[in-house]
Amino acid sequence: MKKNELINAVALHCSIERKVAKAVIEGTVEVILANVAKGETVNISGFAKFFKKKRPARIGRNPATGEQIQIKAKTVAKITALKGFKDIALGVAPAPKLNTTYKAPAAAKKPAKKKR
Repeated sequence: MKKNELINAVALHCSIERKVAKAVIEGTVEVILANVAKGETVNISGFAKFFKKKRPARIGRNPATGEQIQIKAKTVAKITALKGFKDIALGVAPAPKLNTTYKAPAAAKKPAKKKR
């Protein structure tokens, strides 16, 4: 599923306009990226944990020659699937039911005009 397909599916499932769903999804991604860039861990319960991890320098081995080489320290981005996500993905728990029909939001009621 690509980003546009996700936006359409969320809009349909939540019975909201596509424009609103797009703003929510893009906003969520931006908040996650900004917080992980600052070094914070973002944990969405039952879904995934996003964080930045520092790897120390270490000794490695060139697989072609067997020669030992020094591997530099670096920082990597990590995403870990949490138990709720794993259970659904592996079929242990049932997947949520999706709404596949669009229900237009109820029109806002206009205030009644006062009689003079």
